[in-house]
Parts: sequence; structure tokens; C-alpha cells
Amino acid sequence: MPHDRKINSTAACISFMLQGCEMKKVRSNSRMYSRFFLLAPDMRCLRWEPSKKDSEKAKIEIELVKEVRVGKKTPVLRSNGLSDQFPDECAFSIIHGDNYESLDLVASSADVVNAWVMGLRYLVSYGKHTPEAPEAGHPSLRTSWISSVFEVADLGKVGRIPVAQAVQLIKALNPGMKASTVELKFKELQKAGERPGSDVACDLFVEAYCDLCTRPEIFFLLVQFSSDKESLGLKDLLTFLEVEQGMEGVTEETCLEIVGKYEPSSEGREKGYLAIDGFTRYLLSPDCSIFDPQHRRVCQDMTQPLSHYYISSAHSACLREDSSWGSAGLGGYVTALRMGCRSLELVVWDGPDGEPLVSGGRSAASRVACRSVVGVIDRYAFEASEYPLILCLAVRCSPAQQRLMAQCLRKTLGAKLYLDPPAPEEAYLPSPETLKGRVLIKGRKLPPSCHESEGEVTDEEEGPGEADGRRRLRLSRELSELVSLCQAVPFRDFEASRRGQRYWELCSFSEVEAGRFASECPAELVSYNKRFLSRVYPSPLRIDASNMNPQDFWKCGCQMVAMNFQTPGLMMDLNAGWFHQNGACGYVLRPAVMREEVSYFSANAKDSLPGVPAQLLHLRVISGQNLPKPRGSGAKGDVVEPYVCAEIHGIPADCAERRTKTALQSGDNPVFEESLEFQVNLPELALLRLVVLDDDYIGDEFIAQYTIPFECLQSGYRHVPLQSLAGDLLPHATLFLHVAIADRPGGGKGQRRGRAGRRGRRLREYTSAKTTGIKAIDEVFRTAGQPLREATDLRENMQNALVSFKELCGLAPAATMKQCILTVAAWLLRSESAPSVTLNLGQQYPPMEAQGPVPELLRKVLTAYETVSTRPPLAGQPAPSPAEPAP
Repeated sequence: MPHDRKINSTAACISFMLQGCEMKKVRSNSRMYSRFFLLAPDMRCLRWEPSKKDSEKAKIEIELVKEVRVGKKTPVLRSNGLSDQFPDECAFSIIHGDNYESLDLVASSADVVNAWVMGLRYLVSYGKHTPEAPEAGHPSLRTSWISSVFEVADLGKVGRIPVAQAVQLIKALNPGMKASTVELKFKELQKAGERPGSDVACDLFVEAYCDLCTRPEIFFLLVQFSSDKESLGLKDLLTFLEVEQGMEGVTEETCLEIVGKYEPSSEGREKGYLAIDGFTRYLLSPDCSIFDPQHRRVCQDMTQPLSHYYISSAHSACLREDSSWGSAGLGGYVTALRMGCRSLELVVWDGPDGEPLVSGGRSAASRVACRSVVGVIDRYAFEASEYPLILCLAVRCSPAQQRLMAQCLRKTLGAKLYLDPPAPEEAYLPSPETLKGRVLIKGRKLPPSCHESEGEVTDEEEGPGEADGRRRLRLSRELSELVSLCQAVPFRDFEASRRGQRYWELCSFSEVEAGRFASECPAELVSYNKRFLSRVYPSPLRIDASNMNPQDFWKCGCQMVAMNFQTPGLMMDLNAGWFHQNGACGYVLRPAVMREEVSYFSANAKDSLPGVPAQLLHLRVISGQNLPKPRGSGAKGDVVEPYVCAEIHGIPADCAERRTKTALQSGDNPVFEESLEFQVNLPELALLRLVVLDDDYIGDEFIAQYTIPFECLQSGYRHVPLQSLAGDLLPHATLFLHVAIADRPGGGKGQRRGRAGRRGRRLREYTSAKTTGIKAIDEVFRTAGQPLREATDLRENMQNALVSFKELCGLAPAATMKQCILTVAAWLLRSESAPSVTLNLGQQYPPMEAQGPVPELLRKVLTAYETVSTRPPLAGQPAPSPAEPAP
């Protein structure tokens, strides 16, 4: 294949097929034979050679082709002997004849596969007559539009414009494209056409634009759904949105709005057609974002107790560099608050002029006046989020300056300060909804027995540069009275907390202490956090202001994991990505298993969790766009050889990493075409992080990253907006993916292919109940065991049957039922001898019935569908064994 990806139209695909290429033909015995395949000159059949067969047998008539499948979608290609010998994206199958036989092929690259698949699908669509060469005759919708753009730029109406103007015009139409790339393309075309000069004619401009601005992977996608193989009509677009993008409630009016918004040609907008440029613009737009638009606003229940939420927390937001020698400033507080941070730490010291200073270190140069910090907090506290802000006071100043700090807080924050005493009759903290617009002070409080203007309390050393341990602190009454719902108390042990800790009391844990609890007694830490707030702060040994992994503590339910917002990297990516959900308000509702009093959850579970359905994430990493060079790689030139690393961060059972192959000599727009798969056992606590790295650069190989909560992923074809190491958006830099999420079939273990993976209850793990030791309760719940087992059988028999049905349809496990039905419908429409099949949607379990003789494959499909759609079997009876998949 040409390295600059010239296969960007139906005509180019058919031209490539007419020339032919070598591919491997896979036999049913799993052996592979190299053959030369080509399209016959009359475009009526596909031939291959050499072959022992008669030349008339070594061919397939185009009119007999029922379907063209991409990937390992037949039993032959899925067989154990072959599945690891070639990547999924290099395989495809041609289903043909009345018996639905399969010709299984393996190509040298995904580009070759795409060319054959797109060309064959075009020919199949027009199989009842000899197709004319695509794009022959009148100009296409796209060509007409590009020509009109040229004519507008040709002010003198001389039919030519300067090369420099043509370059800027193409750059304006395709943001992110380099001027040098466009200039080089014009030079190539002028040289090839022997038309040198400083001006560009319309036909050359159109050719350059089509070569540069057509992304083959998007054109291949368009062809799959297009009725005319050149653009998407309203019905084509509606099918794409429903079937691939998983959108619900889509109408033709919705599609017309999309066409009106993204189609650049006036003719296309008037006629309701979305051509390749409009389709590309739509796929790149926020309307097609990978991030679920529901989570761009507050969408979670905000009426739960405060302890039921993760809270975005900063440790030393004012610092710019490291915690010992960093320079203090107010900009860090502004940045953190604008990111939705809802818990700030203020370490307050005695100032030289009687005014307290805020700092994270001992250096006098790193301190800022307390009143300045409080003023900034007052101004920006609720700019990004209206939910409560918690100020964690680490007091290092004298009682006299504590009084000045208390006066400053009261005067500056005024009514925002929450000063109501806690209600002893309540059992939980108020909700974020109740505390909207309020500032809570977390700190020590004088005991009720103290009636003096100041008293002595025990304080924990949290500040950077301090040693772990406790010290005695003289605390002023004025500062003590500001503390209400977040009273800091020392932690003794879990049993003492169960017996005596009150809901408004908050414990802070060092990173080391919390890590020990998470490792040795995770279930107790989860149970503790159901009722009480806990705050985890970094080890004082992190003098470089590096960050701990917040997932280590989120998995145990710790609400406030204090991060050094000023330090970029993996850990801050996880924190920023996590709190981007729920409208980036700084509060994220914890998973139900961490909130419900009767639930049991251990963060160190190694497999699926009782009552939580595991899910499969299928990622197809297709391509990258406008990737920047790694930082500091100036001497390397323009050569970037990237690969994509996909990481799942969550509970230990979910943590995994997969990578694509390296795209060699790919420039700024690499093609990966690789599929990755993950099993996610606790989706509510999982994050997906995509990292683009340069495989050829020694040292700093980071290019870009993007981190997103699993629950915020949208399925379908999506572009990922890439970010820099510091978390800033990189202009026009994206990854193009296909995302599919499905419930994991089978029992407690991962699903295996073939009959071995569907042996039923012998591989299943059933939910069980722990005894409480209270006879009456244990007797009641003992009777629930059998119904739970029966429910598990019903659910998993259904899931297994559904997987079998999808395989028979030639689709992946993550496919939807709608995709399966449309596939079966396409088979029937392409066969003149096919039986009539009806699908009765009026019934609760819609039956699919055939009239007349039924081919073997269709019979198996109908049988598998019946297993899926019929009323569930009686309790305790397993579903019928699914049929062995056929081609």
C-alpha cells in the first residue's frame, strides 16, 4: 500500500482491487495458502490464482455475496490454531452463496482490508447491474463544494490563485494541518502534472484538498452506512447514530439538524446529505464527544450525606514547585478552585508584623498574608462549583494571631461560613445540596469543659517539612468556634470509632498509615468511611511535592485524598480525570457497595464482586491526528513513531495495561488499527487513561494523554481530545477510537471461546451470604440461597445465548441486538431465494419466524434468537445449549 494513504475514495478502492494483491486464504483445517486476488475487469466477480481448482471455480460472483465481515468473525478465523497468528484488523471474510459459505482471508495490513471491504460493499450494493466507475459523470457533491470555495477565493475570476493563498485556504478548511504539508503536496502534484508555477488551478486545488483532507478510516466508515457510497442520507445517518453510536430517540429531524450544522456544501444542506467533510466535522465535534454529555452538568444525587462522596482535595495549592523550597503565590489557589477543588489546606504561621501568614513550608519567602489568601478564596470559592468548600486549617501560629485569622475569616467570608452546631439526634452529615454555597472549617475544637479564652488541644503535624506525630497546641476560642461539622480528632482504632466517634468528627491519616489500613484491613476502612469523613495527606518525605496514587485510597472509600495540584503527572491525571465527572463540581457519589450499611466490600477483591455485574470494554484504536512531537525532541526532526498505551485504573482486580504496535514513519497522523480488551469488575470506580508515547525517542517519550471515568465513556466512534503533561488541551490533537461496552458473559471467570467457555454452572460462582450469628436473621436469609442461584442461572444462560446469537450474525460480543437484526435483514435483502422472515415487535418477547425453506445458517440464527427471546425457563432449569456457530 502507498505510505501516504491514497486509498480515500470508492474509485481508488476499486482501482486497487482491479490491480489485485496477494493475500492468505484460510482453509477450514486452519491452514493458510498465499493466493493472488483481483477483481475481474467487468467487476462482476472476484478471482484468485494460482489454484488447483478449475479457473471457473476459483472465483466468487459479486451477485452471490451476502456480506463482507471485518475481523475474526467466522469459526474458521476464531479457531484456536489461528487466533494468535495475525491481528484482528488484518482479517476479513466474504459470506457468499445460498448456503452462506465463507471465504476467509488475511491481508498484509488493515489498509488493504479496508480497501477490499469498501470496494466489495460498494459492488454488492449495485450487484444487480454492471456498476459504472464511481465518481464518473457529473461532479460529486464534494467536488462541487470545493470548486465553489476556490471560485470565491479567485477574486479576479482568472481560474488560478497563488500557491500561498491556496495553502492558507486548505489550512483554514482543515485546522491543525501544517502549512509545510500543504506546500509539499502542491509541489508533488505540480511536478506530476508538469505544471510548475506560482499559481494553482481549480482542478489542482480540488485534487490537493481531496488527497490531504480525506481521512480513509472515516471514508470507510461512511461507506458502511451510505446508500450511495459517497454520502449519508437522513436515513443512513439515523441508522449510524442508533446502531453504532447508541443514541436513543433519534429522528430524521435530529439528523437534519446535524446536516445543517456540519455539512459545508449548501446543496448537501438543502437535500439532507452529509458528505465526507461534513461527516468528519461531526465526528470531531463536541456533539460526538467520547465524554458523556450528561456528566457535563451535575447529574448525580446530591442529597446523600457528605460522607458518601469523593471530594476533590488539595494539599498545598499555593505552592508552585516543591514543598520545601517552592515559591508561594495566590495563582495556585485560583487554579485549584477553578478545577472544582472543594477542600483546601491552609497552613498558618506567625507573621513578623502581627499578621498571620499562609504557607506550605518553613521558608519565610514562601509565605503569603492570610487575608490575601482568604480574599482569593472568597472570590473564587463558588465560581466552578456551588457545593460546599472545606478549609482544612493546620495551625502553627500563636493564639493572638489565631484571633486575627478568625476575625479575617468571619469578616471576609461572612454568611458563607457554616457555623450552625451539629444536631446530636442525626446520624450522618448533611448533604452537599443542603450545604450549597457554604464554607466549612476543618480544625481542632476546644473541649466543652474549657471556658477560657484559649486552651490546649492535641494537634497532628500534617504540614510539609513536619515529622509524623502529635503535638500540643494552644487554641484560641475565636478560632475554635468556627469549627462545626468538620471537627478534627485523632484516630485511635476502628473499634473505638464505632463506639464513640460522632458523625461530625473527622480523622486525618498520613499516606503511610492509610496505606497500611488499606492493605491489612480494607473492609474495615470501607465500613468506617460509610459514616465518617476521612482525609489522607501525602507523606512529609515527599519534599518534591510528588503525588500519591489516589486510587489506593478511593478504593477503600476515603473521601478526601489531598493532592499536590501543582505537580503534573499520572497521579494528577487520575485525580483531574476522576473529578471531571458530575459537572466537575468536585463531588462524586461513591459506589453503592461503599455506601449501603448492609453491603460488604473488600477493596482487594481479585475478581468479580457480588451484586456488581462485570463489564467488557472493547477499544479499537484507529488513528491519531495532529500529534505534537515529544517535549525536547527538536534535534529529532519531524519523525515521530508513536504508540498508544491504554490503562485501566481501579480496584486491583481491574488494573491492567495494553498497548498498540508502534506506527512507524507515520508523521503527525498515524494509523494504529488495533483492538484492545479489558474486563472491568467495578465500573463505578474505574478510570481509562490513554497515553500516546514516542517509541523512537530516548528519554522523555511522553506525547499526550487523556483520562476519563469509565462511567463517562460513550460507545461508538469517538475522538479523544488529547492533553499535555500539565493537563492543557493540545490544539487539534486527537485519537480516533471505537468504544464498545458489554456485560461480561459467563460466570465468575472470564469468558472463553467455543464450547469450553459455555459449560454452564460448573464454571459459575454463586453469591453467598455471611452468617451474622443471630439465629432468626440467619434462618431468614438461608432460604434466599436457592433463589439467588436460580437468578444467576437465568441471567447467565441469557448472556451466553446472546453471545452465541451475535457470533452467528458475525458480530463482536459488544454488538447490540439492533445491529444483529439489521445484519440478518441485509442477508435476506441480498438473496432472491431467501425465505420471508417476520419479527413481531408487538409481543413482550418478540418472535422471529421464517416462511418456506430455510438455509442452514439462517436456521441456526433463528434457533439462537429463539433461545434469547423466548420467555425464560422455569427456575432451576438451564437454557438449551446454544448451537455451534457457523460461518
